Amino acid sequence: MGTPERPWEADFAAGFTRRLGKSPQELGLTSATESCPDMWELNNGDFACIGREATDAYAGRLPAGVSVAPDERVIIIPRSTLLSAKRDIPDA
Repeated sequence: MGTPERPWEADFAAGFTRRLGKSPQELGLTSATESCPDMWELNNGDFACIGREATDAYAGRLPAGVSVAPDERVIIIPRSTLLSAKRDIPDA
């Protein structure tokens, strides 16, 4: 669990449960068998996104009120990856 200053923390012991949406190969986003981008639900209910790390590219132009902690990264995933996953993301 988190702390009062930071109520949520990632649980790095959580395992991958199921892919959300189609694989990168099915979406035509990669020709490799083991390549990103991808989205997964973890066994603790959190989600993992696999994409391109872009923290440095966005650091100087984050919108007001948006910040990236030293242990966080901005990750970019294709629109088609998220739209494909939409049907698998629970409403609540």
